[in-house]
Amino acid sequence: MEFSISPRAQEYVRKIDDFLDEHVIPLENDRANFGAGENIREELLQQLHAKALAAGLWNFQLPEKLGGKGLKFTELVPIYEAAGRSIFGPVCFNIAAPDDGNIHLLSRVATPAQQERWLMPIVHGEVRSSIVMTEPAPGSGSDPAGMMRTTAEKVGDKWIIHGHKWFITGGEAAEHFILLARTSDDPRRGLTAFLFDKSAPGWHIKRRIPIMGPEEHGGHCELIFDGLEIPDSDRLMEVGEGMKAVQIRLGIARLTHCMRWLGLSKRALDIAGRHVQQREAFGTTLMEHEGVQWMLGDAALQVQMGRLLTFHAAYQLDLGHRARKEVSMAKIAVADCLHKAVDTAIQLLGAKGYSKDTILEWMYRYARQARLVDGASEVHKMVLAQHLALEGRDFWKWG
Repeated sequence: MEFSISPRAQEYVRKIDDFLDEHVIPLENDRANFGAGENIREELLQQLHAKALAAGLWNFQLPEKLGGKGLKFTELVPIYEAAGRSIFGPVCFNIAAPDDGNIHLLSRVATPAQQERWLMPIVHGEVRSSIVMTEPAPGSGSDPAGMMRTTAEKVGDKWIIHGHKWFITGGEAAEHFILLARTSDDPRRGLTAFLFDKSAPGWHIKRRIPIMGPEEHGGHCELIFDGLEIPDSDRLMEVGEGMKAVQIRLGIARLTHCMRWLGLSKRALDIAGRHVQQREAFGTTLMEHEGVQWMLGDAALQVQMGRLLTFHAAYQLDLGHRARKEVSMAKIAVADCLHKAVDTAIQLLGAKGYSKDTILEWMYRYARQARLVDGASEVHKMVLAQHLALEGRDFWKWG
């Protein structure tokens, strides 16, 4: 395994750093630049999209055949991490969830006609997208294959959708949707993925669910499907391959979450580091106190552990493996390290860190979701235990 970063990835990181310092991070200092969901205001975002496009900082995740940069996953790690240094960074470069994961999926499995209709508008920043999976109890959560209740019934050359979904990220702002629904009772091939447009009749948003933390544009919504018709041509992959589509998307999406969270973790420690170098107490700077050094050193260690696990998972994806075990390891560790880094920074800044005078309180509320989204940490630990039971000592094998 090679730990060096390619020259082109290093150059993109440098350009992203410069772009954030000049155009994006200054916007974080004024809450007037925040929209209702505590993300960047829409008109400012559109301006930054234009600047990022002009700077060539776009389409990192796309293959070259679709107009992207053809980067390996191990090259995306430092690029996404760099973008994650700003709370607004990923969305400025069109690599934020849920669009980023949907771009990865559609670029890999959609037909050429579907890519032209559904993918390219997302790629160009013309529309936003969402993936529609999670349901209220007793419907699907961590076990969609076994518990999904939303149904798709084939009538002629159309599928009729009935069901109830919630916590659909970006639902209010999205125009293109990827929907998972049950098409049979087959325990392994019972789900199918579909594509639909916001303007289609037969569904509606019941509410935008209030949440604890800042949210992506479009919030987290509860949706009702009461007869949505989807042409069979807008079925994604084959009938019964819905879980396959989900695993293709989520494996990558979980890892890109980790990449962005690492950038945010480092930013929190940067803020804390500057503070303890300047703030004095009991005759010395805070940085000279051994207890402070322990806190920062421990948080820095957790971040680096998360980076190594993330890079290893990306390496496995580049080799063509599913890397389910490696992605789960990274997801658990980086979710924890993000919370620890931000919590440490707030503790060291004291009341200032808890206030809205810094972005740390924003980051803290955002960080709490990391142990839940795209699979709770406990579910990923179950995955690791299953691999351990199956592989024994080979769980840790090299190569």
